Amino acid sequence: MAAFHIGRQIIATEPYRSLIFSEVRPGAHVVAEDDIKSFIRQVAGTVYHPCGTCRMGEDEKAVVDSELRVRGVEGLHVADASVMPRIPSPNIHPATILIAEKGSDIIAKSLAA
Repeated sequence: MAAFHIGRQIIATEPYRSLIFSEVRPGAHVVAEDDIKSFIRQVAGTVYHPCGTCRMGEDEKAVVDSELRVRGVEGLHVADASVMPRIPSPNIHPATILIAEKGSDIIAKSLAA
């Protein structure tokens, strides 16, 4: 809500005010807090790639160990962005590929043993 109101404050100041013909979405007529909240719920999303939902580590709170094995489930590995502790600052794709490549090496090695 705060960001929505700040956005409206920004476009009400120059030089934006003289450059903007009209507010397209949700429209200047939408002023009631409940209507604004409804609009935000309908259109809001994230541009972040989810990660870190399957914590990797060596302690008992970790879901996955350093060999990408899921604790308590034999034969199951996780080799994706969910093992990352934080969203990386660059694009998440290269780091995800690295985890998948390392994971495939780990799994192949365990099958060969």
